[in-house]
Amino acid sequence: MVYMNLVALAPLLFSVEAFVLPDMFQQEFATPELQQFFEGKDELTREVLKDSSAVNYWKPHVPYFLKPLVETEKLQKKIQLDDLNATAQDLYDLAKKSHKKYGHPTRVIGSPGHWATIDYILEALDGMSDYYNYTLQEFDALSGKINSFNLTDAKTGVSFPNSTAFSLSPSVKPFTGELIEIPNLGCNEADYKSLEIFNKDQSEDNSVKKIALIERGKCPFGIKSDLAGKHGFHAAVIYDNEPENGGEGLHGTLGEPRNHTISTIGVSYDVGVLLVTNIEVSKHYFVKFEMDSTVSKIKTKNVIADTKHGDPENIVALGAHSDSVEEGPGINDDGSGTISLLTVAKQLTHFKINNKVRFAWWSAEEEGLLGSNYYAYNLTKEENHKIRVFMDYDMMASPNYEYEIYDANNKDHPNGSEELKKLYIDFYKHHKLNYTLIPFDGRSDYVGFIENGIPAGGIAAGAEKDNVWNGKVLDKCYHQLCDDVSNLAWDAFLINTKLIAHSVATYANSFEGFPLRDVNATADITTTSTNDVYNEVPVPQFKYAADYLVY
Repeated sequence: MVYMNLVALAPLLFSVEAFVLPDMFQQEFATPELQQFFEGKDELTREVLKDSSAVNYWKPHVPYFLKPLVETEKLQKKIQLDDLNATAQDLYDLAKKSHKKYGHPTRVIGSPGHWATIDYILEALDGMSDYYNYTLQEFDALSGKINSFNLTDAKTGVSFPNSTAFSLSPSVKPFTGELIEIPNLGCNEADYKSLEIFNKDQSEDNSVKKIALIERGKCPFGIKSDLAGKHGFHAAVIYDNEPENGGEGLHGTLGEPRNHTISTIGVSYDVGVLLVTNIEVSKHYFVKFEMDSTVSKIKTKNVIADTKHGDPENIVALGAHSDSVEEGPGINDDGSGTISLLTVAKQLTHFKINNKVRFAWWSAEEEGLLGSNYYAYNLTKEENHKIRVFMDYDMMASPNYEYEIYDANNKDHPNGSEELKKLYIDFYKHHKLNYTLIPFDGRSDYVGFIENGIPAGGIAAGAEKDNVWNGKVLDKCYHQLCDDVSNLAWDAFLINTKLIAHSVATYANSFEGFPLRDVNATADITTTSTNDVYNEVPVPQFKYAADYLVY
């Protein structure tokens, strides 16, 4: 029998460095008899065999054509908790490489920890080079840091509570300025020109520095800031117009700086009402304003890995982001997604596939979805149409997790997004697990795909909000230093990684029942003009860009 012949030949095989097994032996090699051969050796011999490069013949490379077609249960079965655990510890160790520069572990873009993360992903892919081709996509990313800011009443010296500096705000030295309420929502040239006419008629002193007070709504914060700067304002304060948001202020971003972008601070609805009142009761109302900040461009890279096999006209795409915030190592956000993708990619190599699979690790997600948007917006029309679905996997293991599914539909989102949502729902129902639907609000890397007409969706385990089942915060270490290996719920991590494996196996096998891409459909692109004319400003589809409000 082949079994006995292999056992008899084993000592010879392990002594020949360049020996390559014939195809007929590939399926026979991992047999109980050969396993028994190893178990019968003394400990020293086993260690020698273990350390020898010849041990690779114990589990030799299986040619692609001999591999079984991927099946969801078989792929899920290969997802092991030990792999997730080991990789999580590896990522934390990589984050510690940033300690000298930042004073703590972090994998923020541009840091030694993030570059080491990219190298770690590439090293893993190098070990699967028979199955994947990968590319690096370099791009310029904006990196902003707010060192300090201040907004106080000029007369009393009292600081206004619930104030936040907008991400990517430029710096401005301390000054005292008159606060001027902007009519309407400050999204159009006319809103500011009316003030210019008023000031000219009233012979206002134009030497006094002005600060624009603008209500939130209709257009992105960056456009409000740019228009105010264009019309002579030295800084801007934007107040929330939704009282139900509470007193936390506006955690927003100005996006990429424009020609006239100025320092901008966001305040809560209550503070906004107070400021409007102060303007009404005073002929001239002054506040002190200052901001110490930096905005710079750095180069960073996306990692994109394609299977060598599978139909290139029907691509299954999925992604996670490789970076963290500066404040911590980001092992849950989104080290967990990075780990899940690496684990599924590794186990997929044991199978044949019908459709090409594309794994992506996006950079600069925490800076405003920069990596995934750069990728999606730079696809050619032909490459865009080849992607049948994109699946986003961000934060898979929050400590007080809930099983979250993005609430997609085929009316408001590209056709096929609802079918993906149903796949996730069916999985959780099959495993008798409670789940909750969360809105597509722009807080993760699906945005660029949906805006470019590609069906998308995803799952998560939760961030800073409260768990719908027990009322406690989902991730107490969200965007903090304590987002380390101890901040992972391993049961959720395993379940969600198995669900990722299920989604990959399902669509890598077949898109039967999944809508075809409508190549004639126009992508719902919601970017705004970068010139100085904002007479017709479209309302963005998503309120957020990652963790920051956009409008």
